[in-house]
Amino acid sequence: MSTEQGTRSDRIDERQMRFQALLTAHRGIVLKVAYTYCRREADRDDLVQEICTELWRSFGRYDASRPFSTWMYRVALNVAISQVRRAASRRLPLASLDGEEATRVPAPSALEPDERLADLDRVIARLDPLDRALALLYLEERSYREIADILGVTQTNVATKISRLKQRIRNDLAAPRPPEGDDPWSSTTSRPPGNRWTDASRIKTR
Repeated sequence: MSTEQGTRSDRIDERQMRFQALLTAHRGIVLKVAYTYCRREADRDDLVQEICTELWRSFGRYDASRPFSTWMYRVALNVAISQVRRAASRRLPLASLDGEEATRVPAPSALEPDERLADLDRVIARLDPLDRALALLYLEERSYREIADILGVTQTNVATKISRLKQRIRNDLAAPRPPEGDDPWSSTTSRPPGNRWTDASRIKTR
């Protein structure tokens, strides 16, 4: 192997190690996006896999001067929303999106059952893909500036959309609960890992 080839190989190895370290540090983002867009474990696994593949494919364009988490959210949400839209265009349920890494994460089933959280899950599952992304980022306590950067809209647009979204969620939470069999986000589905997601009090019901 020539010196030039060896140097190129070293650079690739270094980039792979850097990517792996960042992915490991922020892997919760990928899992939360997968849980937000997929009901079934197999679907979440596939989505995790596809997001990680796209993150690596796009890593060369990542600007290290900006927060990695913001860039990661943007890529992950773009992949998830594209998946949902493709499935909808084929009139197929979004099934199979998961990954080995996701199966190693302790399921957040240790959380005490809470009807309010179950209702919030149900409402979010019925949102369109973009509003679901907005709800996820809001519940994760991302700033309006960061949400705007992730979604590619203005901060004013984010503020307006969040205000409307909260009102819609309030109205939906006040509506009668559907029969268990009709719930698009069943009680057997694990919620995304992380305490911020489970803070339903961020969306006041009054």
